[in-house]
Amino acid sequence: MLPFTGTASMQLHIEEISRCVARGAHAVVLLDRAGWHTTPKLRLPRNVSLIFLPSRAPELNPVENIWQFLRANWLSNTVFSGIEHIIEAACTAWNNLTTLPQTIRSIGLRKWAHIGQR
Repeated sequence: MLPFTGTASMQLHIEEISRCVARGAHAVVLLDRAGWHTTPKLRLPRNVSLIFLPSRAPELNPVENIWQFLRANWLSNTVFSGIEHIIEAACTAWNNLTTLPQTIRSIGLRKWAHIGQR
């Protein structure tokens, strides 16, 4: 987790994804249209592709629901003493969430969105 966003942090994130992809596999990353996601300055590894969500469509972005869940369960009603406290709390919340795989699956479900399925 980084305390900032921008092209440099996005590049680090893409490179880390690339390193974690199994040999011979390919990662597809679904992104909103934040400026640091769409910048032509990003250097994409050969094993990573980006797919962009339509503009102004947060309902299509499941990470918005993940943040809502994290806030509701572990990050609300807290006064943070500084950036270190915020990062520690966010990391703890993410780690707590990783122990709940069924919850993660359910948060990302969109019963109305079935692409290529009948």
